[in-house]
Amino acid sequence: MIKSLYTRVVLTFLVSVIGGTVISFFMATWLFRDKLNENMQIPLLDFGQDIVRIYDTFPLAEADAFVRGINQLASYHIRIYEETGQFQSYGELNGNKPARVTMEQVRQVLAGGIVQVNPSRVSTILLGLPLPTDAGTKALFVESTGPPSTPFLLKWLLNFSLYSLGSGSLVILVAAMFLVRPINKLTTATRRIAAGDFNVKLNIKQKGELGALARSFEEMMRDLQQLEQMRREFVTNVSHEVQSPLTSISGYALALKQMNIPEGERNRYLDIIISEAERMSKMSDSLLKLSLLESQSQQLQLTTFSLDEQIRRVIVALQPQWSARSISFELHLKAVRLTADHDQFNQVWTNLLGNSIKFSRDGGVISVSLRQDSKNVAIRISDTGIGISPEDQKRIFERFFKADRSRSRQYNGSGMGLAIVKQIVLLHQGDIRVESEPGRGASFIVTLPVAAPAD
Repeated sequence: MIKSLYTRVVLTFLVSVIGGTVISFFMATWLFRDKLNENMQIPLLDFGQDIVRIYDTFPLAEADAFVRGINQLASYHIRIYEETGQFQSYGELNGNKPARVTMEQVRQVLAGGIVQVNPSRVSTILLGLPLPTDAGTKALFVESTGPPSTPFLLKWLLNFSLYSLGSGSLVILVAAMFLVRPINKLTTATRRIAAGDFNVKLNIKQKGELGALARSFEEMMRDLQQLEQMRREFVTNVSHEVQSPLTSISGYALALKQMNIPEGERNRYLDIIISEAERMSKMSDSLLKLSLLESQSQQLQLTTFSLDEQIRRVIVALQPQWSARSISFELHLKAVRLTADHDQFNQVWTNLLGNSIKFSRDGGVISVSLRQDSKNVAIRISDTGIGISPEDQKRIFERFFKADRSRSRQYNGSGMGLAIVKQIVLLHQGDIRVESEPGRGASFIVTLPVAAPAD
C-alpha cells in the first residue's frame, strides 16, 4: 500500500502519461492504418514494378548489371528465386534480418501470383512479384530496409502527440478526482464546523498524509466540541455565581431605600452588600489569574527558596482562621530548597491550607509533611474534615466545581481555588492528586521537580 501522497501523485502522473501514450499510439495507428499501409506498400510495389520492367526490357545479363548499380538498393533488398529455390540477392540489409521466404511463396509467385507479407496489418515487409526474363519466369521478392517517407511520418507523429496529450489529460483528470475527493470532504466539514455543527463524519479510510490529516481533523473536531461544551458550562457557571451576589446586593440596596430602618439593621444590610461585593471581586481576580495561567502568558519568575520555610509562613499568615476554631497542625518538614516561582507557590499553599482549614471540624488536626528524593519533592497536606466522594474527586480540579453543593453557601468559595493550584503545579511540570474518603478527611499530594522546570 502506497502511503505517501507525493509518491501517489508522481505515480499517478507517470501512469497517466504512459497509459495515455499507449492509448494514443493504438488510436493513431487504428485511425491511420490505411494510410500507413498505403504509405508502406505503394513505394515497395512501385519499386518492384520498376525492376520487373527492367528485366522485361533488357536481356538478363544486362538487367542484372543494371539492377546492381541502381541507387535505390540503399533502401531496398532484392532476391530473385529460380524454380529450384536458388536465388540471387541485390542490395544491403543495413543490419536487418531478411524476411523469410518459403518455397510455397516462390511457387505462388512463379504461377503468376503476388505475395504480400504483412504481419502487423500496417506495413508490408515483403512483396513477391513474377519476373519474366528471356531465360524464363522467375520470382522477385522485394523488402524495404529504409524508413518510411518523412512528410507522412512527421504528420503521423504530430497526430500521435495530440492524441497522447488529450488521452493523458483525460486520464489525469479522472485520477485527480479520486485524489481531491478527501480534500473536498475536509473543506465541507470545515464549513459545517465553522457554522457550529460538530456532528461531522468524514469516513476517510485512506492511509498516508491524507489519512493522517483526516485523523488529526477528527481529533481537532472532538477537541473543539469539548471546548464548546466547556465554554457553555463556563458561561453558565459564571452567570450562576455572579447572579447570587448580585441578587443579594440588589435586594439589600432596595431595602436600604426604605425609611425608618433601625441603625443596627441598616449596618447589617451594608455588611452583607460589602461581603457580596468582596466575593465578586475575589471571583473576578481568580478568573483573571486562572486565565493568565492557562494561556501561559504569565512568565515564571524562578527563584531558589526554602520550601519548608514558605509553608510555615503561610500557616502563620492563616493563624486567625485556624486558631479561632482550635485547629492544630502537625508539621514534618525537612529542609528543602526548591527552584520555582515563589509568589505562585505561596498561592498554592494558601489555597490548599485554606481549604483544609475550611473543611476541617473544630478541634481537628491538619498534617503537613515533606518527602524528597534525588529528583522530586512530595508535599502532603492532610486534614480530618468532611472528605470528598469518589465521584467528586474526578472533578475536584475543575473551575467552579464545588464538592459539597448542599453547603456551598456555608463554606463560601468560588470553586476556582483548586483549578488555580493545579494550573500552577502543571506549569512547573509537577503533579497534584487527592486521596479521600467521605467523613475521614482528605489528603492533597503535590509532587514537584527539585530543579528548575524547562521552558
